[in-house]
Amino acid sequence: MQMKKITSFTINHLNLQPGVYVSRKDQIGSEILTTFDLRMTAPNREPVMNTAEMHAIEHLAATYLRNHPKWQDKIIYFGPMGCRTGFYLIIAGDYSSSDILPLIIGTYEFIKNFQDDIPGASARDCGNYLDMNLPMAKYLAKQYLDRALYCANEKNLNYPD
Repeated sequence: MQMKKITSFTINHLNLQPGVYVSRKDQIGSEILTTFDLRMTAPNREPVMNTAEMHAIEHLAATYLRNHPKWQDKIIYFGPMGCRTGFYLIIAGDYSSSDILPLIIGTYEFIKNFQDDIPGASARDCGNYLDMNLPMAKYLAKQYLDRALYCANEKNLNYPD
């Protein structure tokens, strides 16, 4: 059986830069879910992130997003990409990359400045709690802020052709 290539595999990853992209919009009943591609590294041109720092980012970002006073009731999912170059964020509603840019900046500033124990990083709360690297997560958050979020423009907010 010939299967249709899914949309995310049609993006030219050779031209993709770190940024915030609308990956897809899905209609579920009367609600639209917007999936964002939070691309932290340049695919196939930079090293991918290791699982320990990705795991720390995931715990911190999910905690921040699900506690955000404006967005908490709209957050559906935050989690890693299998290729380890970024994360997916699914939000209830019809949004653009520029709509959520302040939220993403706030999320990664939270990670960059985090000083405490990682939420949920215990054997009771997590299935792989020992695989976390907070110093590297903070470094990568700062890098993402400096390289893509603080200077976001057309090339960081819209997929390349």
